Amino acid sequence: MAKQPYHGPLEKVSDYCWRIPKSYKTGMRVDGLIYANRELLELMRNDQAPEQVANVAFLPGIQVASLAMPDIHWGYGFTIGGVCATDPEEGGVISPGGVGYDINCGVRLMRSNLMYDDIQPKMNRLVGELFKNVPCGVGQGGRFQFNAKELRTLMLQGPRALIERGLAVDRDIEHTEARGCLDGARPDLLSDRAIDRGKNQCGTLGSGNHFLEVQVVDQVFDDEAAQTMGLKAGMVCVMIHSGSRGLGYQVCDDALKALRGVPEKYGIHLPDRQLACAPVRSPEGERYIGQMRAAANFAWCNRQLLMAQARDVFENVFGRKWQELGMQLIYDVAHNIAKFEKHRVGDVEKSVWVHRKGATRAFPPHHPETPRDYKEIGQPVLIPGDMGRASWVLVGQQGSMEQTFGTTCHGAGRQLSRTAAVKKSKGRRIDEELLKRGVIAKARSWKGLAEEQPDAYKDVDLVVETVHCAGLSKKVARMRPVGVIKG
Repeated sequence: MAKQPYHGPLEKVSDYCWRIPKSYKTGMRVDGLIYANRELLELMRNDQAPEQVANVAFLPGIQVASLAMPDIHWGYGFTIGGVCATDPEEGGVISPGGVGYDINCGVRLMRSNLMYDDIQPKMNRLVGELFKNVPCGVGQGGRFQFNAKELRTLMLQGPRALIERGLAVDRDIEHTEARGCLDGARPDLLSDRAIDRGKNQCGTLGSGNHFLEVQVVDQVFDDEAAQTMGLKAGMVCVMIHSGSRGLGYQVCDDALKALRGVPEKYGIHLPDRQLACAPVRSPEGERYIGQMRAAANFAWCNRQLLMAQARDVFENVFGRKWQELGMQLIYDVAHNIAKFEKHRVGDVEKSVWVHRKGATRAFPPHHPETPRDYKEIGQPVLIPGDMGRASWVLVGQQGSMEQTFGTTCHGAGRQLSRTAAVKKSKGRRIDEELLKRGVIAKARSWKGLAEEQPDAYKDVDLVVETVHCAGLSKKVARMRPVGVIKG
């Protein structure tokens, strides 16, 4: 299904937006809108992601349109790169497929006062120590162990609970989306299996597309925003991409099983069983929301602990405290989450559930939820690309509030399946190819690097240019990788 090309309609709205009219399929409640330039649009026709955009338009209570970002590709139920807002006052639903299995997968970026020339002589040792000390790999546990009671505290409080352990500071919390904690978390509703999977995985990277990268600011596009974030050309940063690990996966898996038959119970017709959902105001919907919030708070703790371990490694390699190295968190964004937010729909302000699956919040300057330090420039947006080319730092723009419920893209987006990427890598040494590009890469397996090789992804520069030109978010700085560790 995913590999079949899409032959349905894509009507031009603008140079960067294309419509699937609701007349395409009986049952669509709103249009589908896909943000892309022409080059990316042609890539999107290669799989069924646009069909999934149309399917999401069936969901009860959906507002304005079923939206998709320029990095979309096929996913479970919802496309990855999809956005959907539902209004509980109109029977709106919550759908685990609109959040994904890796609840609150996200990205954080930490700056330093080191320049590339400072670290170049020690790059081999630095990447080696990061690989040795930051746990990564399938099912890999870490140095932090939490009993069930401690784990529930993390899921209720988020990374603020780590301050008293000396593993977080107030500034880290201020620079985390939602201050790292969604109210209303219900860790008491998680299964024993979910709790068990989370006991030793908080502070571990995982596998797949998750990574920790040492990056260098390659080019600055917005001097004011870059200065506000403390970024300048040549500066060394650390980007971390991970989520809620086995705990979050189990929460999603449990929820999907619990929702079997629930759409039929409430008279909801779905074109795809993977869009399983429940009305927000139903026992089933409220249960998933409480569980999802708990897993989201766990994920923020996970990235906080990963950053703490990276700080430790830099301290050891460079012989100075992380504070002296200026290793401050710039920001942490979620890109697999559903949140209850206020947005203007037509002439009315509504409180809606915004599902962002492979999509990033991008609030503009002076939005109430934009951190105080960034009020004048907008919320930082972090867009990882691939380990051979680039990643980006952007800021949210007013256009996101007017077009996409305060949302922009989340990455480059895959253009090859993992199977196809491995097949294309046969006989090659991806680590040696990356080294020729100036990137030291370490992974648990050849397959891990092969699956995530640069050719597996679209060109992130094209994706970023699209959201920049569409007014969803604005370019601040381009980052190039120099060291990467993966599971």
